Amino acid sequence: MEFCKLEIFIPESHLRVLQETLRACGAGHIGKYDSCMSYSRVKGTWRPLEGSSPYSGVQGVISEDEEIKAEVTCRIDDADSVIEAVKKIHPYEEPVINAIPLLRTGL
Repeated sequence: MEFCKLEIFIPESHLRVLQETLRACGAGHIGKYDSCMSYSRVKGTWRPLEGSSPYSGVQGVISEDEEIKAEVTCRIDDADSVIEAVKKIHPYEEPVINAIPLLRTGL
């Protein structure tokens, strides 16, 4: 397997900086195109626990809000460095970034 899909959950206010970061890392490069990414609005829920420093919400209280689920492909060999770059610009204390190996892709 050569590629993986990254799913990144992020506030909509940070979408453009996420796109710039992914492009700078080479994620979302497909043939003669770059900056290839899809995203959709989703609703997330979470409960900050004691000792947390939440971007949004209050410790001990279940919160919910709209956020963006961004999806982008990258080479598996680059996934760790892309994830580290995303964490640097991500406002969440514990960002959700899923890396899913792709068995087949149009790439």
